[in-house]
Amino acid sequence: MFPETLETDRLRFERCSRESIDPLEFYDLTSRRNPTIEAETRYLPWEPLETPADAAARLEGFERTWDERERAEWLLRPKAGEDGAGEVAGTATLLFEWNRDLAYPGIWLRKPFWGRGYSGERADALLEIAFERLDLEVVAIPLHRENEKSLRAVERYVERHGGRYEGLLRNHAVRADGPIDHHRFSIAREEYLESEGEDRA
Repeated sequence: MFPETLETDRLRFERCSRESIDPLEFYDLTSRRNPTIEAETRYLPWEPLETPADAAARLEGFERTWDERERAEWLLRPKAGEDGAGEVAGTATLLFEWNRDLAYPGIWLRKPFWGRGYSGERADALLEIAFERLDLEVVAIPLHRENEKSLRAVERYVERHGGRYEGLLRNHAVRADGPIDHHRFSIAREEYLESEGEDRA
């Protein structure tokens, strides 16, 4: 149902699994062995992993939810010509609520790869999957209220694809330090297709 691999201008996506990355390498990137992990996960719904076993379990979970069509998770690797080509720059996610005809995109990006516009490039690819491959009705983007850098990036790609800002949802999610507010953006399939038609005209 989901593409195992895909490529954009600067990024290669690979299904995130124990076949595509060794659990120990994944642990090094997603635990406190990574010196920038606290900054990278500050606004994300997961904490740095504690043990290599946690990393293996996380990858196994990605495999299971992929097979069950609940979540698609890809490794992001810069392509040749990019600084850090071939390294794991982070992950891209699509979460699904099929009964609501809805998907949520996500991204974790390592700090050395910030500021390159990869978030928007990743979003373009995930929106194409959601609307053109899976024929979903809506993609919604909830964003931590304090995440100002990502807010600007989300505003740009949502506007580019014809979507809208829906408002601030108070106490919309819970993190380890308590409830948080979310900005919510959304793009409907009709809006996306209309914007794509304009781009291709």
